[in-house]
Amino acid sequence: MDGRLTGFSLNRDGSQNVTVTVADDFAATYDKLKDVPVAVEIKKATKKRSRDANAMCWALCSDIGGALRPPVPKEEVYRKAIREVGEYEPLPIKDAAVDTFSSRWATKGVGWFTEVIDDSKLPGYKLVFAYYGSSTYDTATMSRLLDYLVDDARQMGIPIPATKEQEEALKAWGAR
Repeated sequence: MDGRLTGFSLNRDGSQNVTVTVADDFAATYDKLKDVPVAVEIKKATKKRSRDANAMCWALCSDIGGALRPPVPKEEVYRKAIREVGEYEPLPIKDAAVDTFSSRWATKGVGWFTEVIDDSKLPGYKLVFAYYGSSTYDTATMSRLLDYLVDDARQMGIPIPATKEQEEALKAWGAR
């Protein structure tokens, strides 16, 4: 949920109060959580990619996959694009935990996958790239992904399912 920091105060015991003002209705959640410990994360809000940009991404993946011989599933095209231009976290993971981590990471979605790069500098560890699916992408990252897919499609002679103006509008969504 997006909000705005609107207050900060110190208590005598050294603890701090942070006030966040939100536009959404938070009353029911507050009632459920007011007397229990909660985890709190506050970070700068970013614009998420639009549903139209997401739809264009999947249309391009489908068209590219269908044009390949033999045809390739759109999910495979999507993961290749994420591997090439997406975001990932390099993680040293114990050799024995790599498979478990990878399978749990993949439960988040199609674009959430891992790639074992090499043995880590730490003995008994592997260096694993954990890729994030585009559901977490902001407009800049989604724009890079769409540029990559559009470029692939054009190189293959596949018509783009949007005019140049529509394509730019989709990529710029929320950047204002």
